Order: sequence, then C-alpha cells, then structure tokens
Amino acid sequence: MKNVEIKATVKNIGIIIDIAKKLSASEGIVIKQEDTFFNVTQGRLKLRVFESGDGELIYYERPNIEGPKLSSFEKTDIPRDNVVGLRNVLEAALGSKHVVRKVRRLFLVGQTRIHIDTVEGLGDFMELEVCLKEGQSVNEGEKIAEDLMEKLQVHKDNLISGAYVDLLSI
Repeated sequence: MKNVEIKATVKNIGIIIDIAKKLSASEGIVIKQEDTFFNVTQGRLKLRVFESGDGELIYYERPNIEGPKLSSFEKTDIPRDNVVGLRNVLEAALGSKHVVRKVRRLFLVGQTRIHIDTVEGLGDFMELEVCLKEGQSVNEGEKIAEDLMEKLQVHKDNLISGAYVDLLSI
C-alpha cells in the first residue's frame, strides 16, 4: 500500500479543525493512540494501540524530507488479546525506541486522510495521507496534497521531515 504524505506543525489548532470540518463536511473522528516504535535496520516498525485495546502492527518506509513524500507500508490488525504479548515479544527481540501518545482527529476528504494530532510532549500537528489509487502516480498524489495544504492554510515553512518519534528522540 502506498500514499503521499506531508506533516506540519500547527500554530492554531482551532482554525485548522474548523477548515477540516468544512472540507470533509463532518465533525471528524477522535482517536486516542499509543505507538511503540521498535529498533529496526530500515524503515520504521510500530505497534499502535487504540483506546479500545485493539492494535495494529505497522511497518513503513518514508524518506525524511519536508513536503509531499511517498510512503510505502504494510499493516495488520492485532486483537486486544494479543497486543501485550506481541509488544513483549517485539521488545525482547528488537528493543523499543520510544512511545508516542497522541489524540488524533481524523477527517476524510476524497482519497485523503487529514490527521490533526495533539502529541504528548510535542504539541499540535497536521498530517495528510493521500491514499494512492491503483495506477495513480506519485505526482498526482503530490498535487492533491499541495492543494489541501493551501486550503488548510499550511505554509511550507511549517513542514517537518521526520516522524513524531524522531522529534521526541532529539
């Protein structure tokens, strides 16, 4: 699976939430997440746990550059009965880097997921994930992301290159 992503800092979360509500014609969905990142030699591997106790194991590769970038990923659902055991096995085998806790507001606009995140210890951010359709080029995904950036009033100087875990590790 592939998508085009951008991530940016947010100066006024209220304004960007209001714009996202209008663009998506929805109130959005609030999702509490805890992501444990594990040591791997390439890409990133994280176990995401939701408030319900269910989880997802996600592996992804994405360049650390500002602006739209291609992200390739694999993920699988983990039932709550297996989350703790899986975390223990991964920590024993790989070691963990950091835990990222966030409250995410999710808005859907066409083929794009708009995430407005409040990250514990870091602040407020916005992330776009343009889910590429079969045969759709990265260039098309980048244009969609740039158009939404403009509509959301996200400026290029607010873009960040890495993941939240990278910012917490500094």
